[in-house]
Amino acid sequence: MYLLLLLTLALAAIGDGATPLASPLPGMPPVLNPADIYAADHVGEMSPAVAKALPRVYVPNTESNTVDVIDPETYKVIDHFRVGRLPQHVTPSYDLKSLWVLNDKGNSLTLIDPETAKPRKTIRVTDPYNMYYTPNGKFAIVVAEQRRRLNFLDPATMKLKHSLDVPCKGIDHMDFSANGRYLIASCEFGKAIIKVDVEQQKVLGRLGLPGGGMPQDVKLSPDGKVFYVADMEANGVHLVDGDNFRIEGFIPTGKGAHGLYVSRDSRVLYVSNRGEGSISVIDLATRKVAEKWQLPGGGSPDMGGVSADGKVLWLSGRYNSEVYAIDTANGKLLARIPVGHGPHGLCVYPQPGRYSLGHTGIFR
Repeated sequence: MYLLLLLTLALAAIGDGATPLASPLPGMPPVLNPADIYAADHVGEMSPAVAKALPRVYVPNTESNTVDVIDPETYKVIDHFRVGRLPQHVTPSYDLKSLWVLNDKGNSLTLIDPETAKPRKTIRVTDPYNMYYTPNGKFAIVVAEQRRRLNFLDPATMKLKHSLDVPCKGIDHMDFSANGRYLIASCEFGKAIIKVDVEQQKVLGRLGLPGGGMPQDVKLSPDGKVFYVADMEANGVHLVDGDNFRIEGFIPTGKGAHGLYVSRDSRVLYVSNRGEGSISVIDLATRKVAEKWQLPGGGSPDMGGVSADGKVLWLSGRYNSEVYAIDTANGKLLARIPVGHGPHGLCVYPQPGRYSLGHTGIFR
């Protein structure tokens, strides 16, 4: 009966012509709740694939060429190992069984086994600044920022299948539409965003930001109707209608708005304001800032993720060689943990979800 109800809701939503779920990407797992694409990411929704994964926080240190491993229970670094040059992000694989360290200048990926929290092997991949997965799991998408390309790879072998040149200087972050048909990516140094057809692997358009800008992280709203795009130069978040590819509004958050993370109940969006050491909390229903948390003593909150139980927001301190653990109930700083130099796209693992779309953990 439950599956029948979900199917009925989905068909009804598609039929009214207002849903972003129409005509899903072939092979993509069905959306569980048309009103909340993150329904599978809520507390307790752990996949059997991560049953043996050790609870850890993985921190890539770009300037040290290392990864620090934090025990989230003790807030202590319990392991440390070298990887390739300029590790930018730690990315969960589509099937949730592996983690990849993206060694940008080292032109390589280092595989971490989540069940041991140890590195296993390193393979050669060109310019992996960031990495995502198509919603059907058919391709890994390596964001080759320096070469201005999206490289579509076989996710099992990491062999290149197709390279797409993009009109996007500094392409770095992205997210996918609710039906998986297209992605929106930020052009950090191009003052714009682009839209790409996922199945056809072609650019659909380029959209300049009002007054220029320096777009960073991209996150789709739970109802699938708008993309939030952090802008470090505009000090806030743009609201983008992805279907019609137009900007609908702007929410000021703080200096250097950078990373975007949805809460476990899909009610709020955490925005790390790297330039002022704060985190803004956007109410996703009203699209307004409900709270702002200031890190005591300052800091440079960058990229990270939310704990599996939703109680802790983990963020790297990019320019302070530290990691922040923040209580999501009240914004209190629980711990400030020293790590290597230039910590960037840290990954909290495991997290709830059926599959990974990449980055530091976009799960659906």
